[in-house]
Amino acid sequence: MDATKETLKKEGGAETENKSTEAQVSEAQALQKKIEELEAQVKEKEQKYLYLYAEFENFKKRAVKERSDLLKFGWESLAHDLLQVVDNLERAIAHMPAGSDKAITDGIQMVLNQFIGALTRQNVQPIESVHQVFDPNLHEAVGSEPSEYPAGTIIKEQLRGYMLHGRLLRPARVIISEGKK
Repeated sequence: MDATKETLKKEGGAETENKSTEAQVSEAQALQKKIEELEAQVKEKEQKYLYLYAEFENFKKRAVKERSDLLKFGWESLAHDLLQVVDNLERAIAHMPAGSDKAITDGIQMVLNQFIGALTRQNVQPIESVHQVFDPNLHEAVGSEPSEYPAGTIIKEQLRGYMLHGRLLRPARVIISEGKK
C-alpha cells in the first residue's frame, strides 16, 4: 500500500509538474503575444512619427517659399499702378508740341527714367514685342493689319508689357500682321 501511495504521489507530483509546465508555457505564450502587440504599436507610432516629421519638413519648405514669394510679388499691385504712371509720362513726352520748352521735356524725361530705374531695380522687365511672333501668354492682340511681315508677327505695340521676376505683370497690347495681301 505504501508503494501505491508513493506511486500516486509521484503521479500526482508529475501531474502537478505538468500543470506547472503547461502554465509556464501558457504564460510564456501570453507574454510573447503581448511583446508582439507592443512591437506592432511601436512600429505604428514610429510610422506616424516619420509621417508627421516629413509633413512638418514640407510645411517649413512651403512657409519659406510663401515668404519668399511674398517678398518678391507682394508689391505687384503697386508695380502695376506705377506702370500706369510710366505710361502717362511716355505719352506726355510723345505728345509734346514741337516748340515746347526743352527744360520741361528734359525734366519729364528724367522723372520717367527714375521711374523706369526704380522698377528695373525691383526686377520689373519690359517685354520685347515688336517683330516677335505673337505669344498669347505674353501678348494681347487688339488688332491686325496687312503688312510685309509674316502672319502672326507683331508689327506695332500699343501698350508695353512687363514681367515681374519672370511672372507676367501686364501683357503687351499689340497689333499683329495678317501677312501680305
